[in-house]
Amino acid sequence: MRLTRCQAVLAAAITLNLLVFFYVSWLQHQPRNSPARSPRRGPAPGPHVTILVREFEAFDNAVPEMVDSFLQQDPAQPVVVAADTLPYPPLALPRIPSVRLALLQPALDRTAGASRPETYVATEYVALVPDGARAETPGQLERMVEVLRAGGARLVAAPIASANPARCLALNVSLREWTARYGPAPSAPRCDALDGDAVVLLRSRDLFNLSAPLARPMGTGLFLQTTLRGWTGGRLEWFGCSKETPRCFGTVVGDTPAYLYEGRWTPPCCLRALRETARYVVGVLEAAGVRYWLEGGSLLGAARHGDIIPWDYDVDLGIYLEDVGNCEQLRGAEGGSVVDERGFVWEKAIEGDFFRVQYSESNHLHVDLWPFYPRNGVMTKDTWLDHRQDVEFPEHFLQPLVPLPFAGFVAQAPNNYRRFLELKFGPGVIENPEYPNPALLSLAGSG
Repeated sequence: MRLTRCQAVLAAAITLNLLVFFYVSWLQHQPRNSPARSPRRGPAPGPHVTILVREFEAFDNAVPEMVDSFLQQDPAQPVVVAADTLPYPPLALPRIPSVRLALLQPALDRTAGASRPETYVATEYVALVPDGARAETPGQLERMVEVLRAGGARLVAAPIASANPARCLALNVSLREWTARYGPAPSAPRCDALDGDAVVLLRSRDLFNLSAPLARPMGTGLFLQTTLRGWTGGRLEWFGCSKETPRCFGTVVGDTPAYLYEGRWTPPCCLRALRETARYVVGVLEAAGVRYWLEGGSLLGAARHGDIIPWDYDVDLGIYLEDVGNCEQLRGAEGGSVVDERGFVWEKAIEGDFFRVQYSESNHLHVDLWPFYPRNGVMTKDTWLDHRQDVEFPEHFLQPLVPLPFAGFVAQAPNNYRRFLELKFGPGVIENPEYPNPALLSLAGSG
C-alpha cells in the first residue's frame, strides 16, 4: 500500500510539470503582433518641444504671463524655468506637472546633472524663449520644428513680434548667457537690437553644447536700470509690478528691504511707481493749496541728482498741519482709507499721526505726508520715528519754499536746502552718500 501512494504522488508531479511545459510552449508560439506586444512606432504622443526660460530679472519679469500664454495654446506644453537660486519674489507659476522650476545651483545633496538645464528636458526639441515674449501665433513652434527637420541647420530662430521687421540674426553664446539678437543686415557694421528678442529652437541633444553658459551663475550687481522689455502686438512693453500686482518686495525690516540683502537697488518698476505716485500727490496738494516740501531722503535725492535715491523705497513730503483741511483726500483719510478716481489710496498711517498715499490697493509703494506746525518759530510735529533726520527745524527754511527738480517734475523744497540737509544728516551729506548695506560699497559708484 505504501509503494502505491508514492507512485501516485510521482505520477501527479510528472503530470503537473508536463502541463506547465505545454503551457509555456503554447505562449512562445503565439503571434507577436498582438496589441499587447506590438512595438512602438513613431514619436510618442504629446508635445515635442520644451520651453526653456533661462534669463530673467528677479524683480522685474513677466515669466508667469509668458508661461500662461504657451499653456493657453497647449495645456500640456512642457515648460522649464531655470534659475541659479530660488527666485525672490517667488514666481507665480502654475502648479501642474508640465511646468517646472529648475534650480541649477550645485548642492551636496543633489546630483551633478541637477545643475544642467538639459537634465530637465525630455522632449526631442527645446525652444530657448526670452522673458517678455508671448505665444500669440498658434502653431509657430510646430512650423519651426518642420523647418529644423527639413535639414540644413542646427537651429531655427523666430523674432518676437516687432514694429520694425528683423533683418538679421546674430546668435551669441557667452560665458554667462545665451542671447539671440536681430538688427540691421549682416553687411552693416553693427547689429543693434534687444538682447534675447528671438525664440531659438534646436534639438535637445544640441543643448548639451550650450549647457555650460546656461548653467553658469549670473552673479549679482546693482540694478541701475531695467533691461527687460519685449515686443508684443507691435508695441514695446515694460514688465514688472503694476497697480494690479503687489510691489516687488515684502515687509521692510530695519529700514532694509530684501533687495538690498541681495546686492541690488530698488527694482525699476518700483522706482517708476514711486515717481508716478509722487508726481500725482504733489499735483493734488498744489491744486488744493496745501503747502508741502521734500523731506528727508527724498530731499537728499533731489539735491544729489534730481531723483529718488536709487535704493529708497518710499517718498517723504512735509506739509503744514493747518492746510490739511484744504485737501478733500486728506480730509477723507482722517475717517478711513479713501481710494480716489485714479486708484491711489489715501489713509492715516498706522505707525503714527501722519498720512500715507499708496500706489494702489494691491501695490503698497507709497508717499508719506508728515504734518508739521510752527511753535515759537520752530517746525515740530506729533509723531517722531527713530531716524537721525527726524528732528525739529527753524521755520525760516520754509519761508519761502523754492522749486527743485525731482523724479521727472519740479517739487517745492526748503530754501538753502544744503544747510537744511546738514542740520538733519550732518556735514557733507550731499557729496558723501552712506549706503544702507555695506556689501554695496564694493559695487556702487558715486551715489
